[in-house]
Amino acid sequence: MSVIDKKYADMFANSAAWYERGKNAFAGGVTHQSRFVAPFPTYYEWADGPFKYDVDGNEIVDYVMGNGSLLLGHNPKSVMDAINSQMGKGTHLGGATTHETRYAEAVKRNMPKLDSVRFTSSGTESTLLAMRIARGYTGKDKIIKFYEHFHGWQDYATIDSGQSTGGIPKATLDQIIVLQADIKAVDNVLSQRDDVAGVIVECNGAHFGTFPLQNPTFLHDLQETCRKHNVMFIMDEVITGFRLSKGGAQERWGLDPDITTMAKIMAGGQPGAAVGGKKHVMDVMAKTGDPIHDSSKRVAQAGTYNAQPTAAVAGIAHLDDIWNTDVIELADSAALRLKEGINDAFAKNEITGHAHGISSLVQVNMGYDCDCDRNICTMPFDEIYRSMPNEKTGALKRAVLVNGADGMDWNGMCFVVSSAHTDDVVDRTLEGFDQALKDLRTDGIV
Repeated sequence: MSVIDKKYADMFANSAAWYERGKNAFAGGVTHQSRFVAPFPTYYEWADGPFKYDVDGNEIVDYVMGNGSLLLGHNPKSVMDAINSQMGKGTHLGGATTHETRYAEAVKRNMPKLDSVRFTSSGTESTLLAMRIARGYTGKDKIIKFYEHFHGWQDYATIDSGQSTGGIPKATLDQIIVLQADIKAVDNVLSQRDDVAGVIVECNGAHFGTFPLQNPTFLHDLQETCRKHNVMFIMDEVITGFRLSKGGAQERWGLDPDITTMAKIMAGGQPGAAVGGKKHVMDVMAKTGDPIHDSSKRVAQAGTYNAQPTAAVAGIAHLDDIWNTDVIELADSAALRLKEGINDAFAKNEITGHAHGISSLVQVNMGYDCDCDRNICTMPFDEIYRSMPNEKTGALKRAVLVNGADGMDWNGMCFVVSSAHTDDVVDRTLEGFDQALKDLRTDGIV
């Protein structure tokens, strides 16, 4: 047994037992496709600040952070106070609430280019609704997306996103045009067809920026190309929203999308998400009183848990903290310290690899290097894809875990940093990362 596998089996023995129970309860043994780690996933009991605690009593420095939803760390006081206050007043009031209006106002304050919003419960629902709005507004059917860009698990988003397309009708898949993230390719397609309703883009690049876009140039060129061909420019800010700046990628880089999707940070760890956009576009959802329009042309949306009160108050508190404090700057500073330390660890151990990323997202590639500025990596898409196959990515994930930290893994590893990651916590992580590299070398993986 390898060094890493032995450490993993010893450190997470109770997780192995829970996985045996999970296999009898869940299809595939887990409830989210990213939660599986070979040979078994780790099971967690509770979390606080930058840490989470598993069923074996291990304290793990968390860089998954609610799949990117927890910019303030686990259990921030303002968010927890808001949730606890609302819990005694009702978790579902079965009608319009003052909370949903205040929630929408907080979203619009942070993202002033949005004229109006509609709430959903997840990023997947938001991208599905955004595509429907684009189709309803333009009267066209096709949507352009980019290779490996992840817009949730809904039927129209799944193709070429790193997910299986089992169970999705071919007719549905045929409504999506998948391109490399290349402006000339987009312009060529839009010049040759008149059936494209919109272009959707993961604003930081595919999978939290694993495959970076050369921003801000790419997004500005994409916006201009969409305007030129009169198609909807859809910015998927599920990950970048309220992280890259108080107003997300669009405020950071001065963009003006037709439609925006949001989730994760906007709900403070609760199940909440939204779609926002220009008034004339979003108004395709409004009833007009014309029975023909309202029954066959209006874009419909329901959702039992849209702006559910506990999610709404959590989202308001989270967005208020982002607006009124320096949590983004704190998270960005911690991420810079982590990124520089990881690059030092690669150099010190004479192992080829590097960390890159902007704001509070740190990406790690191992086995390949480039001369990028360590902010937006310039490695070609195919090179990144080849450099971190599933086996190497999984080994890196386990090596980091057995040395005390956890992060997102997808063609490499992403550390999602929060304002709760203090210098001491980051330094502890870097000590563990240094040992993880040594373990990987011992096992012959690097």
